[in-house]
Amino acid sequence: MRGGPTAVLIAVLIALLILLPAACGPELTPNAAVSPATTTGTLASAPRISPPPVTPPTPPGTNLPAFACADASGGKTGVANVITARTSEQIGYDRFVLQFDGIVPTFTVKRQPKPVFSRGASGQSVTLSGTAGVLITVHSATGTTTFTGSNDIFHSDFAVIKEARQLQDFEGTVAWGLGISKPTCMRVFTLSDPARLVVDLQTPSS
Repeated sequence: MRGGPTAVLIAVLIALLILLPAACGPELTPNAAVSPATTTGTLASAPRISPPPVTPPTPPGTNLPAFACADASGGKTGVANVITARTSEQIGYDRFVLQFDGIVPTFTVKRQPKPVFSRGASGQSVTLSGTAGVLITVHSATGTTTFTGSNDIFHSDFAVIKEARQLQDFEGTVAWGLGISKPTCMRVFTLSDPARLVVDLQTPSS
């Protein structure tokens, strides 16, 4: 070949430049983009460890006695301190609760046609709101140094319980009167942890 080594080198370089595009292969056209809205698969996530199922505790208020249009009594032999009293409005009934620090001592719950009660040893008459009444008497109990909260609770907006008032806390007897809208059936029972005496008064049908 004429031109010497330099000419040969130039010829080789030209040949390589011509062959290089062919060696890389044909240019590929990219596929059409896929919208996330049409993606059928999902990305793999890290393994999840679920805690074993836990059976929830049975809520209070199950397996309760039926309402009865009669007086009630019960409790345990022993002495207890009264901690507090409260009322609440539920679907189908109003509830009165006396809470104690240990057990629920012996008690009676008596209906009466009028919301007129006697205030303990004084014998003073007191009339509560409503047209009928319920007298709750607990024996071997006191709240002189332990009771907190109101001892005269008004609820003019409740369907049944209009007023709950402590009538006596004297010589081991605690008494509460309930002034109610009209005579009705009751459901009386006790609960533990904490100890409570519960009086449910059924909402009268209209």
